[in-house]
Amino acid sequence: MKRWLRALLAAGVTIVTAAGLGLVVTLGAPQAKAASLVQVTNFGADPSNNLMYIYVPNNVRPNPPILMALHQCTGTGPGFYSSTAFASLADQYGFIVIYPDANRSGQCWDVSSSQALTRNGGSDPVGLMSMITYTEQHYGGNPSQVYITGASSGAMMTNVMLADYPDVFKAGVAFMGVPYYCFFTGTVDGWNSSCADGDVSMTAQAWGNLARNADPGYTGARPRMEVWHGTADTTLNYNNFGQEILQWTNVLGVSSTPTTTSTPQSGWTETTYGGSGAMPPVEGISIAGVGHVLPIEGEGMEADAIAFMGLNNTTTQGNTVTVTNPGTQTTTVGSAASVQIHATDSGGAALTYSASGLPAGLSINSSTGLISGTPSTSGTSSVTVTATDSTGASGSASFSWTITAPGANTVTVTNPGTQSSTVGSAASVQIHATDSGGAALTYSASGLPAGLSINSSTGLISGTPSTSGTSSVTVTATDSTGASGSASFSWTVGTTSTGGSCQVVYTTNSQWPGGFTAQVVITNTGSSAISSWNLGFTFPGDQKLTSDYNGTYSQSGEAATLTNASYNGAIAVNGSVTVGFQGTWTNSDAAPTAFTLNGATCTT
Repeated sequence: MKRWLRALLAAGVTIVTAAGLGLVVTLGAPQAKAASLVQVTNFGADPSNNLMYIYVPNNVRPNPPILMALHQCTGTGPGFYSSTAFASLADQYGFIVIYPDANRSGQCWDVSSSQALTRNGGSDPVGLMSMITYTEQHYGGNPSQVYITGASSGAMMTNVMLADYPDVFKAGVAFMGVPYYCFFTGTVDGWNSSCADGDVSMTAQAWGNLARNADPGYTGARPRMEVWHGTADTTLNYNNFGQEILQWTNVLGVSSTPTTTSTPQSGWTETTYGGSGAMPPVEGISIAGVGHVLPIEGEGMEADAIAFMGLNNTTTQGNTVTVTNPGTQTTTVGSAASVQIHATDSGGAALTYSASGLPAGLSINSSTGLISGTPSTSGTSSVTVTATDSTGASGSASFSWTITAPGANTVTVTNPGTQSSTVGSAASVQIHATDSGGAALTYSASGLPAGLSINSSTGLISGTPSTSGTSSVTVTATDSTGASGSASFSWTVGTTSTGGSCQVVYTTNSQWPGGFTAQVVITNTGSSAISSWNLGFTFPGDQKLTSDYNGTYSQSGEAATLTNASYNGAIAVNGSVTVGFQGTWTNSDAAPTAFTLNGATCTT
């Protein structure tokens, strides 16, 4: 069950929304009369002359956490207070909420100027930091438990503040935002159409570098991040959702491949990155078919946000230390090696690092967590890294580190992913492999469907399948020293009637140098309904998919497969489903012309 629902049920609370009034009433245990929103003046440096409002609940806990809640364009601090549930949640859990008010035409936050995108550079972020410092000094707010959230322009500023001041915030939640720096124009009131329209896509590393450059001297722990977006958002395109995830997974040093995927409510898709449970390093929540309207009143989105931040935990507990596993490491004897260990402390305390089982020649910096050195002997070691804070709380992560002898080659075969073809239709997939010593490779394969064979020199599997069925294929690449590597995958060969008849319409929506967006409309023209689907096609150009919506994608070489999402696998007779994606290209962006649905060839 969804964590916010668990939290509410455990407290015996029901949320009732008064339509049109933006009120939230909590029922269950008797509640004291709600506190009031108060304006604060003379709170410190404020280059933009913004306004500060604060909500301190009557039952505020000692040394309370601080949540900054940022409104959207055309909104106000008092308006965000009235239209969201953060104040009622503060009543329940005893934290303080700051509601800043942007004091300029349009009521948007400055997320586009050089001043705003630099630590202590000026503009809105400096004033927002003054509000936080004032709250710590005059209301007893806890400096080690500061959080931030916002919607639309406020979500953009949430991204900016986490990048500008990573040492200040424990976590942030952005509803319908864009990555840090995406909206840069060099002006305070700039509107970046390319970013808003979803035309800006970069690698995780590039996004991460931009965020780190906001405060280039900082090397400490980074705040966790949760992002929300509706798939039908036409104000800030849904592509920004995936770009935010790329940025913050890179900043936090975790994989951008989801650790878990779930559907907590109908139409919601929740993915976690770098961990699971209620408080992973990064989390994304995608709302199918919803536009630019988050958080939606009465659907518990704010409760989910404060659960991700940990603000629903009112018990006094010791700190929790979490160490991110860096994954399997491989190095060669005599070659310099290093890996940065990342860890977070729930109380914001400084950490001391130690390690056991390190290969000879390597050591760990107790202050920074950097493992470095030159391995002197070969073999595989089981390494355990521990981070300990000043309260004695600690956390650990274990991983393997293999040191190979000089000249011992390693062969790595890239898994091409699940393949599907049709009996009587030409099929192919290019197998890619690398050799650490640069030696030539010879390819072989077992389990290939009848009619297919592999070229031992190039690794190209091709032919015309003659029988239907699913095969488990293993491809092995071997070099001249005898070193080898393998990858296994499944290959399904269907008949022309598998999954029913189908029609596919491929449309390139937009194209620019190096990038494009497109959509595919799949129509079931058969005589029976389809319960789930996968669509296969091959790009005639050199396109590479980078993100999609209403489905998931995989790609090997120019061959791509789209698979249904949890909510759109069923296609009724004469029904249709639309899938969209974005990608890159270098030499050609020609559209594919042949498609298979569940192995069946479709008309176009």
